[in-house]
Amino acid sequence: MQKPGDAVVSQVWAKGGEGGVDLAKAVVKAAEKPSQFRFLYPLEASIKEKIEIIATKVYGAEGVDYLPLAEEKIQLYTRLGYDRLPLCMAKTHLSLSHDPRLMNRPTGFRVPIRDVRASVGAGFLYPLLGEMRTMPGLPTVPAGTKVDIDEKGNVVGLF
Repeated sequence: MQKPGDAVVSQVWAKGGEGGVDLAKAVVKAAEKPSQFRFLYPLEASIKEKIEIIATKVYGAEGVDYLPLAEEKIQLYTRLGYDRLPLCMAKTHLSLSHDPRLMNRPTGFRVPIRDVRASVGAGFLYPLLGEMRTMPGLPTVPAGTKVDIDEKGNVVGLF
């Protein structure tokens, strides 16, 4: 019997779903434990207050600069009532800052917010820091459904 906090080996790669049963049980047990979770910021805070709390308390920034598009989106989302949603900052994975060249826990920098996007269905806003890229959305009908082989054995529909 696993105790809370015990390490559990996943053998899904070797045994399929059966190899993940012990891990799944351990995750459920851990999730049932009491939690002291709280957001870093109150959800009632403004979008800018939330961004600035994350930037200064987590990333170590001195402050935040907002580009015009970000300012417009913040006003729009506030007007639509989305300002009470939590945030998920979109930044480089290579640094605690927006800049992949700033190593460790940098200080003395300002975070540029170039845009703020909404994932309303998922229930959060995500500010874009610096020049980081996001993945494009997928089409309603995947392009692979148009690939086929014609009567002569040629692949068609790739381009």
